[in-house]
Amino acid sequence: MEMCLKYLFAFLVGGVICLIGQVLIDYTKLTPARILVTYVVAGVALTAIGVYEPLVKLAGAGATVPLTGFGYSLAMGVRDGVKEYGLMGILSGGITATSAGITAAMFFGYLMSLFFKSGDK
Repeated sequence: MEMCLKYLFAFLVGGVICLIGQVLIDYTKLTPARILVTYVVAGVALTAIGVYEPLVKLAGAGATVPLTGFGYSLAMGVRDGVKEYGLMGILSGGITATSAGITAAMFFGYLMSLFFKSGDK
């Protein structure tokens, strides 16, 4: 039963995050790029004020997989980097914490570019 509750919370939190994005797309004039940046900045800001970490503990992947989770990872990396390296951790902590995700995105993006050709529709 406990596992089903975890899945339910992950589904609900991830769904609400996606719902907010869809509402922003449908009812504002924000471009998708601005919405994506807003999500990352919101993840950093919510982590900084202590709101996002309890959400991650509650929802797991439902909170860490969306772009707000990337902002959360950046903020946590900076926090850990500052603890370990002092002021230099501000510059290196976020990159260190998110390097695997950035590398995977670049690798798979390149791999897809080998198989598919982009073009106007």
